[in-house]
Amino acid sequence: MLASARRAAATAGWFALAASPALAQPASAPAAFDVAARTTILQVHAEGIQLYECKVDTAGHTAWAFREPVATLIKGDETLGRHYAGPHWELTDGSLVKGKAAMSLPGAGPDDAALLKLDVVENRGAGALKDAALVLRLNTHGGGLKGDCAAAGTFRAVPYTADYVFLR
Repeated sequence: MLASARRAAATAGWFALAASPALAQPASAPAAFDVAARTTILQVHAEGIQLYECKVDTAGHTAWAFREPVATLIKGDETLGRHYAGPHWELTDGSLVKGKAAMSLPGAGPDDAALLKLDVVENRGAGALKDAALVLRLNTHGGGLKGDCAAAGTFRAVPYTADYVFLR
């Protein structure tokens, strides 16, 4: 079931996002993230989906719960890597980081995924991300899903875009 949901998500999300512009302007971090003294290693644009699963809560109600991201990381006209469950960011140069949420702020609109500050808890490879200590998710558009759902175990892919900034 999960594999078919991922295939459906990829098909629906990628084609809908194909016409979206790549990173148009540098991302600006909210002051609450307190990263002004940090150095940017890399900034990329992500195009993909946020995958949600319908789950039953302790009161017996069904609601959408975030499951995982599936996104392509882009800089200019070049695909640099991918973003997936963990959360992980893996670049074509062989570097990879895994993050853990440290802070969350609301996105610009009610249907936008949250802005995130994540601590890097794992680094692999000798590429661009080897010295990354923080990841920021900024400028989110889409990707949010809240509320009730009809049947536990069903999935919904919600297209989103965001900018990811990797900091030392």
